[in-house]
Amino acid sequence: MAIATSSESPAAAPGSTGQRRVARSKGRTNSTTTRIGYIFVSGYTILTVVFGILPAVYALYLSFTTPDGGFAGFSNFVQVFGDYRFLPAVVHVAIYLVIWLVSLLLFVVTLALVIHAIKVRWLSSTVRFIYYIPGALAGASSVLLWLFVLNPTVSPVGGLLRAMGLNSFVATISPANLPVVFMIIAFWTGAGGWIVIMFGALNNVSTEIMEASRIDGANAVQTAIHIQIPLLRKWIAYMGIMSLAAGTQLFVEPQLLSQASNGVVGNDYSINQLAYQYAFQQDNFNGSAAISLILLVIALGLSAFFVARGGLFEKD
Repeated sequence: MAIATSSESPAAAPGSTGQRRVARSKGRTNSTTTRIGYIFVSGYTILTVVFGILPAVYALYLSFTTPDGGFAGFSNFVQVFGDYRFLPAVVHVAIYLVIWLVSLLLFVVTLALVIHAIKVRWLSSTVRFIYYIPGALAGASSVLLWLFVLNPTVSPVGGLLRAMGLNSFVATISPANLPVVFMIIAFWTGAGGWIVIMFGALNNVSTEIMEASRIDGANAVQTAIHIQIPLLRKWIAYMGIMSLAAGTQLFVEPQLLSQASNGVVGNDYSINQLAYQYAFQQDNFNGSAAISLILLVIALGLSAFFVARGGLFEKD
């Protein structure tokens, strides 16, 4: 005699006690996860509001008011644009940003691809660690170190500098050389961290895709150009945005070089230096706030370009 059996478990029956218990358990888990997420985000949010949004709002207020609190309209911006030092400072920062971003995008991605191609694990880890070491130095400490490197008389690469016709510290830091000098300092300090980040992103590339490219006969260069780099597009855009934000804030490097060179490098070389001059040398905080607001608008506009071109918020 055949015995009829049901393929469904009693716990899986709709509306059963077991199913309700599982649903409540999942609900509690999701609620706990959400609360933990809010806790982690809250610290960053508070710091962003206190040290980011509120200062920006205060700068916005100062830029449209007079020292006594009256409404100034656009007079502070007119004053800044009419300053003979403003346009040269913008040009200096723009040249530096172009050289810095192009070199960063090219060299960081290339070095990350080369390190990722190293199959010996200990060698790959050692190279990444060596690249990351300079990033542990603070900006001011890094610039002080480079003051010795850029002086042909005491530099460990003094022979190379003299071969390039740079026989003195003043010749090395001449205004025409400064964008490249600042790019080298910034690259030496910050590129290692980005190489590590790009290396991690490359590890997320599907092994099936990489294996398929090898089966199709693609060499390492073709794989990098047609597969790996396109898959790194969002990471490259993110690196561009963060580096752009840091690059527009150029201040420590020219400020220390200005002091070390006895004025060979001007104390108003960059936009941030000029804002510092307005605030603490001319006692014009309203004009300084106007410069800061202009810098913020420029940085946001360029960041929006990177976001749009890099598809940073597009779903895969």
